[in-house]
Amino acid sequence: MDAPNHPLLLRALHWIDAFAVIVMILSGWRIYDASPLYGFLFPAELTLGGWLAGALAWHFAAMWLLAANLLAYLLYGVATGRFLRLFLPLWPGAIWRDARAVLTGHMAHVPGRYNAAQRAAYVFAILATIVAILSGLALWKPVQLQELTALMGGFETARRVHFVAMAALVFFLLAHISLALSNKSVLKAMTIGSKERAQ
Repeated sequence: MDAPNHPLLLRALHWIDAFAVIVMILSGWRIYDASPLYGFLFPAELTLGGWLAGALAWHFAAMWLLAANLLAYLLYGVATGRFLRLFLPLWPGAIWRDARAVLTGHMAHVPGRYNAAQRAAYVFAILATIVAILSGLALWKPVQLQELTALMGGFETARRVHFVAMAALVFFLLAHISLALSNKSVLKAMTIGSKERAQ
């Protein structure tokens, strides 16, 4: 039976997630610039918030949106069986084989079906988002959430964990967007939906 390739709820969750992640990254870069960890700053034109307090306001607002949306996405994925059906199993050999095929242009994308490299990338992005949220909470409330902060290795280590999680999400976004733009049917399926055979 023909059906939209991506259900409306899934598409809504996807775009809410994209908005929240982009707001968090851009505001996070402004927060980073106020107290840099490494020997560089992000260009002010690529940041959000204008100043530290403004960036923090954007960052925390987007954090709650991201956390709620991620929870809804996870519940949806478990309730519908989507995670088991589309993302598992993950075998290192298959991931490596499919990643090489994708990078060399020898693998076609079939809407609704993910190769092993795509499955690994989506699971990686979900885990990076969870780590970003948890490390962010440890930075926000290091005393009230001292067990979480300790689990992260202390406040300064939590800052680095948070930065690495952000960098991982940026890397994922760049790859995700470039692949989506190279295949217009994928972009259409995630915006207005497309009449493909249900998977």
